[in-house]
Amino acid sequence: MDFSASPKELKPETLDTGEQSDEVNDSPIEQVRLTVPITDDPTLPCLTFRTWFLGTISCALLAFLNQFFGYRQNALYISSVSAQIVVLPIGKLMAACLPTRSIRIPKTKWSFSLNPGPFNLKEHVLITIFANSGSNSVYAVGIITIVKAFYHRELHPLAAMLLTQTTQMLGYGWAGIFRKFLVDSPYMWWPANLVQVSLFRALHDVERRPKGGLTRLQFFIVVLVSSFSYYVVPNYLFPSITAISVVCLIWKNSVTAQQVGSGLKGLGIGSFALDWSTVAGFLGSPLATPGFAIINILVGYVLIVYIVIPIAYWNNLFEAKQFPLFSSHVYDATGRPYNVSLVLNETTFDFNRQGYDDYSKIHLSIFFVFAYGLSFATLAATLSHVALFHGRSILEQTKASFQHKYGDVHTRLMKKNYDQVPQWWFYSILVLVVALAMFACEGFGRQLQLPYWGVLLAMSLALVFTLPIGVITATTNQSPGLNVITELIIGFMYPGRPLANVTFKTYGFISMTQAIMFLSDFKLGHYMKIPPKSMFVVQLVGTVIASSVYFGTAWWLITTVENICDPTKLPQGSPWTCPGDDVFYNASIIWGVVGPLRMFGRLGLYPKMNYFFLIGILAPIPVWVLSHVFPDKKWIKLINMPILIGGAGGFFPARAVNYMCWLSVGIFFNFVVYRRFKAWWARHNYILSAGLDAGVAFMAILCYFTLQSHNINGISWWGLDLDDHCPLASCPTAPGIKVANPKCPVFH
Repeated sequence: MDFSASPKELKPETLDTGEQSDEVNDSPIEQVRLTVPITDDPTLPCLTFRTWFLGTISCALLAFLNQFFGYRQNALYISSVSAQIVVLPIGKLMAACLPTRSIRIPKTKWSFSLNPGPFNLKEHVLITIFANSGSNSVYAVGIITIVKAFYHRELHPLAAMLLTQTTQMLGYGWAGIFRKFLVDSPYMWWPANLVQVSLFRALHDVERRPKGGLTRLQFFIVVLVSSFSYYVVPNYLFPSITAISVVCLIWKNSVTAQQVGSGLKGLGIGSFALDWSTVAGFLGSPLATPGFAIINILVGYVLIVYIVIPIAYWNNLFEAKQFPLFSSHVYDATGRPYNVSLVLNETTFDFNRQGYDDYSKIHLSIFFVFAYGLSFATLAATLSHVALFHGRSILEQTKASFQHKYGDVHTRLMKKNYDQVPQWWFYSILVLVVALAMFACEGFGRQLQLPYWGVLLAMSLALVFTLPIGVITATTNQSPGLNVITELIIGFMYPGRPLANVTFKTYGFISMTQAIMFLSDFKLGHYMKIPPKSMFVVQLVGTVIASSVYFGTAWWLITTVENICDPTKLPQGSPWTCPGDDVFYNASIIWGVVGPLRMFGRLGLYPKMNYFFLIGILAPIPVWVLSHVFPDKKWIKLINMPILIGGAGGFFPARAVNYMCWLSVGIFFNFVVYRRFKAWWARHNYILSAGLDAGVAFMAILCYFTLQSHNINGISWWGLDLDDHCPLASCPTAPGIKVANPKCPVFH
């Protein structure tokens, strides 16, 4: 087995005391050496008027638009790459037009210039970091929405605001604790950041066009225009090509064939798409994922989807045939959607045990059952894998950080040219945010239901998992989540309280996710040689602005749009249906009211799924042993069990067609192109990814505002269908089960 497209690590050379030899010692990761420059100009201004002006506007505008359109039936997401491209000409225009004289702030010695010189790369990076804060959704807004729009209960606006800010800000504490391991270490290379680095270089580097070729900027523009022009086809004119299932088109009346062939509701054999958003929309860009990680995901995907799931389903494990093969919904014992109103006491806002006992236990589709099991195993394997494979290096990194030994040229340049962010900045924010979080939960009549010990426990989980999950993300571009394990823990410990469940999940899951995002941005600044204090300030201010705008927009819409999120009471055709929050609401019922004891405990149907924790803990051990027994077999160390086990863990919301396309594109570019055309790959791979993403984003925005928001859907025809023409794939196959789909046969 050849994993030649994996990161190629070199042993760091012995460092000379001379400055010049230090500069020559490049990164030990080949992809970084091929992408990131080892030069820096510390004289470039960073926190300029242009940075603050364009960054603040970008952050606030993206936060408002993403929250505003997030409540609508056809949700629209605008990423930071849109702002990254748009602000470049505006920044250059400001540099050409604004006056250059200094402006003194009254009664102080401070002064600044509206125009300190040409619009530079470092300003552009900081503005993009601002925009990134605005483009990342605020998970806590979902709690506010379900309280007011679904449960129709009161929530103090200050408690809601504190919840929003503290869940987003808590990650700074974990980022400060672990930045030496996850940012300064050259082996933590954060593959996704190389896309951004390549795009910034394409937009700013001055280069001569090679004979018979294109500069990187010209190549980016060609890809951008091509992607923009083409995306009108899958997005508006012919949406059917976003998921084409060949088997379903051949066997139109076979339930089994459609279950096997459907790319959206089945195993996806023979399914494909002609749409970049299908490739990268849920799983991220395969061009930014290392080749060894793609192979691990492929192996895990094949094992689960094509071996375990078919055996389990067609042997009727957990009565699987009574329900669809692939579904994220919950069902009762008759195969009908679970009626949550029968198990919730609307008056006391807690679990109706008698109603539950008279009604039914919760049943899941076989895909959903194993999705939970894989989530358990992935988290356990993450701890085990990092302890075995990275434990020694983490200890060595700890010693090196105290001895001021820096691993590669990028770290040494940053240490030499810029002051580092003092640790007490991070710790001060951590202490303040913890205090405010406990006040938000304990105060205001305990409207959020979560006691102080729940806040501390959630934070402890985030603290424990940030480093191992950060290592996995920084080396593979895949990031396991804590959403399931947090729901499970608080559901066992504090059942019957839906808001306590979602609040605990948000403090545990999102604070860790925010820490990973902050660390990723720090690494981007590390590669682009941005002063760390400037990065910190921009991230901090951007997070506060984005959280405030997300909260303000949500509160405004919830309190002004009558019957928002209730399709049964909204006017015909109203867009304010909140599809994402509806899922969040149902999760709060299942995990918070009914609780995991009646799903994965002794009172539920799926307690055997808990064995996946043991499987996850043990899985990395054989790989670690083999890597020491056969040290010459380098490919053994590239078997990453958290990624392999979680290979199919992206299901819900991803589908089989997303995996098929993602794996195909990833293998082609990270193995075929990487091996045979490495010079082209080094120059164009990440720029190609950025151009495709940007073209899709701009066309999606254009179509939405000009056509879809006005319900201009064109001529109705077969190609406008958003499904893959596999209506029978969602049918149960057990005898006598009746469902709402009239095309489903009733088996006898």
